[in-house]
Amino acid sequence: MGYELSKKEIGERIASLRLKKSFSQEDLAKSISISRPSLTQIELGNRVVSLSEMQRLSMVLGFSLDDFMTKDFLTYQSLKLPEETTDDAIVERISVPILNINKFKNVLLYILERCAGKPNVGETVLYKLLYFSDFNYYELYEEHLTGAKYKKLPYGPVPQKLDSIINQMIDANQLQRIKTEYKGFPQKRYLPMEKADLTTFKASEKDVIDKVIEQMSDWSATAISDYSHKDLPWEVTEEGKDISYNLAFYRELPYSVRVYDEEEND
Repeated sequence: MGYELSKKEIGERIASLRLKKSFSQEDLAKSISISRPSLTQIELGNRVVSLSEMQRLSMVLGFSLDDFMTKDFLTYQSLKLPEETTDDAIVERISVPILNINKFKNVLLYILERCAGKPNVGETVLYKLLYFSDFNYYELYEEHLTGAKYKKLPYGPVPQKLDSIINQMIDANQLQRIKTEYKGFPQKRYLPMEKADLTTFKASEKDVIDKVIEQMSDWSATAISDYSHKDLPWEVTEEGKDISYNLAFYRELPYSVRVYDEEEND
């Protein structure tokens, strides 16, 4: 009789095999005729795998079902995970963000164009509007919007290289930096000196940015920071490390922006 595996162990083994074979979640899900969110739930140990699904997984990933059910399967496969497997280890895939500086500048200008007149939109709120625009777009389309990398810092996600990009834009007279006060606290703000080039945006990109602006641009710095701290990509990332875009696929409501049409099995 086979070793009794928990759903979590089954999920970890499938995730490990997928990574070993360099499959994305999307590719593996298509190969075994299930949805990507279903595979996500399997890898997280939240969904039971049917026998027919296991058979398809064994064919695509190249393992024996009998071997899979043994206690030392991962050792045999040279795939043993650390004792405490983290979500970002499970979802790692080949999708390296590459910063598109021109796109980033235009997204920044567009957000400021729409929000610079709002007294609450200082540097802190601006960082979060950029973060949610980038991560919401990636969750929806599995493509990078600006390709900016974000680091987990105590006050929330912060886009890397932002200071140098802003300084370039100030030197080019595209932005103006002002220091002011808001509700008794010092505030750093930016004013757009030119309009964003909307021809650089796809309709889908502008739509995602618009929705982020509509939802969050009236929030205070404290409110938007608190909200970002409960977003799974920020929450599970180690302090000071880059936040993986792929963690956006593990979001739940109210953070998830993708509508999944398949009900998950218990």
